Amino acid sequence: MKKTKKIFIGFAIVISLLIILPFLIPTQTYLHELERIANDKLGVPVSVASGHWSIFPSPRVVVNDIAVGKAQEVRVKRVEVIPTLSSLFSATKVIDLKVSEPIIKQSALALLSTLSNKKPETDGRATAVNIRHVSIEALQLDWPNTKYPIINVDANLTNMNALQSAKLETVDGALKADVTPEDGGHLILVALKKWTSPIGLPIFIDTGKLVMHLKANQLEIPNIDVALYSGKLTGNAIVSWEKSWRASGKLNVANLSVKEPSSLVSKSVYLSGNLFGNGSFSGNAKDAGQLADNLTANFKFKVNNGVLHGLDLVKVASLLIKQSNKGGSTEFEEFSGVLDMDKGSSSARQYHLHDLKISSGLLAATGEVKVKPNKALDGAVEVEVKRSVSLVAIPLVVSGTVSNPIILPSKTALAGALAGTAILGPGVGTSLGVKAGGAVDKIKGLFDGK
Repeated sequence: MKKTKKIFIGFAIVISLLIILPFLIPTQTYLHELERIANDKLGVPVSVASGHWSIFPSPRVVVNDIAVGKAQEVRVKRVEVIPTLSSLFSATKVIDLKVSEPIIKQSALALLSTLSNKKPETDGRATAVNIRHVSIEALQLDWPNTKYPIINVDANLTNMNALQSAKLETVDGALKADVTPEDGGHLILVALKKWTSPIGLPIFIDTGKLVMHLKANQLEIPNIDVALYSGKLTGNAIVSWEKSWRASGKLNVANLSVKEPSSLVSKSVYLSGNLFGNGSFSGNAKDAGQLADNLTANFKFKVNNGVLHGLDLVKVASLLIKQSNKGGSTEFEEFSGVLDMDKGSSSARQYHLHDLKISSGLLAATGEVKVKPNKALDGAVEVEVKRSVSLVAIPLVVSGTVSNPIILPSKTALAGALAGTAILGPGVGTSLGVKAGGAVDKIKGLFDGK
């Protein structure tokens, strides 16, 4: 009985020491050293709020509230450093990392770009500390005006602390990615299911599959296969970042129902029909954060058997009077054109729709429209109403904004129509007046550089 009691007391003392011991070790000294080493390696300020040693459920160091960068570009709520017991007394320490609730700002991309260009400080031998496994819980990307999903990551590293394999998944399960070794690089398979794009318009993707090959400073995406809005988006792309960030690729769209995505752009005037098209894009930037803003693109498109909702082009072109152009619709057999995306003189992104053609049983129209960086519209359209007495094209001016477009006959066309009608009467006089007004518009366009 006494022996049992002594064993119990001894066991209680050991447990008490294991609980109390971590709080007796001067961790603040180690934290200061950790901050110094991190500052030297990263080249930016690193701060650690607190930390402590823990024995349960296994020996580990817990570090809280880490901030990286002058503006805290990266913040981490908690990091647990868990050494394997078998390596505690060996030359190379093998550890696992558990990272909780990291937040990465968009401005951190410049820091990550700089780090990716640094050569690893190694002579080819195994490092003194081998990070065997990293689990990241609730990773959040903090981008202005963009809400990204929360992500969990599970990664395995080599004895040189290089990525070996990884699994990535959003908390809602809409995006999954598997990373596996492949020929000196990595194969990345991305699967999308019921995914809403967090970038730009909230485009909804039914299913998607991307095959990627990562090697050195290049990511090749030979296969993009996405199902959305009853259609298909396919293509390929290459992204590289050896000296600067570069991207290029091609995209093809087939049988995509445009009613829902186009209504995301404008609720008042939008398209329905089936979209077909193809084009290419390219761009370069000093860092990854600027790459998307520097992309240029050229895309040829065609919409078959559709409707232009919210605007009756036949009515606008026929009445030749200034009035509200809201309401109505324009049915068409084909709407085609070219979309160019580039930067204007202000270095802000703008869009140029040109070689536009609309054809149906009632009308034929041609024109071009520019979408300025502030979403303002500037363009001209000529509409030929086939059921009218004269087949003269009516010049229309496009203005307003993307969300509230305005299309009305040009001032010179209106003036010409009134003058022609007054001199020669309705019909022929009106037609000749409109034609004269349209000619004046074109001459002015030449001198305006339009």
